[in-house]
Amino acid sequence: MEIPIIGIGLLIIVIIAFYKTIIIVPQRSANVVERLGRYSRTLESGFYILIPFLDKISYKRSLKEEALDVSQQTCITKDNVSIGVDGILYIQVIDAQKSAYGIEDYKYAVTQLAQTTMRSVFGTFDLDGTFEARDSINAQVVNAVDEASDPWGVKVTRYEVKDIIPPQSIIEAMEKQMKAERDKRATIADSEGEKQAAINRAEGKRQAMIAESEGEKQKRINEADGQAAEIEKVAVATAKGLANIAIAIKKDGGIDAVNLRVAEQYIKEFGNLAKTSNSMIIPSSMSDIAGLIATATSVVDEIKLKKNLSDT
Repeated sequence: MEIPIIGIGLLIIVIIAFYKTIIIVPQRSANVVERLGRYSRTLESGFYILIPFLDKISYKRSLKEEALDVSQQTCITKDNVSIGVDGILYIQVIDAQKSAYGIEDYKYAVTQLAQTTMRSVFGTFDLDGTFEARDSINAQVVNAVDEASDPWGVKVTRYEVKDIIPPQSIIEAMEKQMKAERDKRATIADSEGEKQAAINRAEGKRQAMIAESEGEKQKRINEADGQAAEIEKVAVATAKGLANIAIAIKKDGGIDAVNLRVAEQYIKEFGNLAKTSNSMIIPSSMSDIAGLIATATSVVDEIKLKKNLSDT
């Protein structure tokens, strides 16, 4: 009975030993194998069988990019202002052997190195410059830490400043400065608006005056054209009337009609003159109607004579 029990025990030991020698390394991972306490080889992703009791997995490394928090620390700027700065550091193990034997704790080492480098870099900028030069600060930290961590088999991919916290007195002063700057911009914007409004009003007034003057000009031109047309029409009508009168005088009985018309008009005008004046002088040759008609006839004869002479 003892022999089967011992055999079963040995079988269990063999199975356990065999199980421990079977290694499956996941993707983007690496295992450092030591044989009898010395570095043997690095196992990347895949299936492996170790030599029992001789080989041992001493270190396991992830080859993925890792983010390490760089805790807040006090940095003194170029203008002697103490500020609190924290950030985040991104690293990646590219050589598992170096990360295992190059330094005791590579994560702690790169974090401390990032802090010291960050203090040095911030010391080259004044307070206002730190807010404007984040990209430059990040690049300088990455270059310095990456160069120092190369013997450790670690690659620093990037660094980002998360917060820059100045003292409370500086924060209050900055708030006052920003408020003054906002008030200044608001005042400038108001003045520019008033200026533009005044320009717009002046331009509108100028255009209105131009339009009004153009309208007045056109009005006078239209009135002048109307008066000229009226005068021209009156002149044409008068000329036609005189031509018709001349033609009528040449006809039979025309002279008698003219004499009658002249006499009537003459008597009418003397009548009107008598209404507006208490006294008037009447020529002796016009004391009767016959004399008046004779005088008018002589005037018409004289006009006719002149007309005949001009025709000849």
